[in-house]
Amino acid sequence: MKTRFLIILSMLTFSVANAQQEQVESEMNTAKGITFAHGDMFIEGSIQITTGGDEDFYAFNPKFGYFLSDKFAVGGQLNFSSDKFESTNTKTNVFGIGGFARYYVLELDKKRFKAYGEAGLGYGRNKVENNAGSNDTNSLTANINVGLNYFLTRNIAVTFTLANILSYNSVSPENGPSSNTFQLNVNLFENIFDQPKFGLLYKF
Repeated sequence: MKTRFLIILSMLTFSVANAQQEQVESEMNTAKGITFAHGDMFIEGSIQITTGGDEDFYAFNPKFGYFLSDKFAVGGQLNFSSDKFESTNTKTNVFGIGGFARYYVLELDKKRFKAYGEAGLGYGRNKVENNAGSNDTNSLTANINVGLNYFLTRNIAVTFTLANILSYNSVSPENGPSSNTFQLNVNLFENIFDQPKFGLLYKF
């Protein structure tokens, strides 16, 4: 009787341990409890598209980031964009390079969901084409925006840029006067889909 009891107890212990191990492995393969740490890195690519009406705009913004702590990351970025206005037959192509700093402020849904604020500074080379010909310009840009990551796995997340809080753009044409624009968006969440910008992040 005692031997039979020990055998049953051993089988139950093995079953519980095996189930716990499977649960641990399952958790490790999902995004639950995902955290950042010093030394983590990521590659991210964002896409922005605006079509319809007078303007067609397309942009691709690849980034590389490095975490200095569990919430703060810095990195570099490239920018490729094309902006065309039908009414004036004006097209602007941009190639830019810059840096950014990102701070994660909120975690939800067992840390799958992470919201952040980001500040960026960049330099661009612009080519403007219209009915009068073409003109090359240089630009300096700065911005602060709000975004979020939602992790689908422990390494892959969907990225959304919700709103630009502040943006500054200084353009210096080779032929013509310089211009500066400054925009402050106070009512951030009136319509967060006014500027649909999304992408993917790969953490490693």
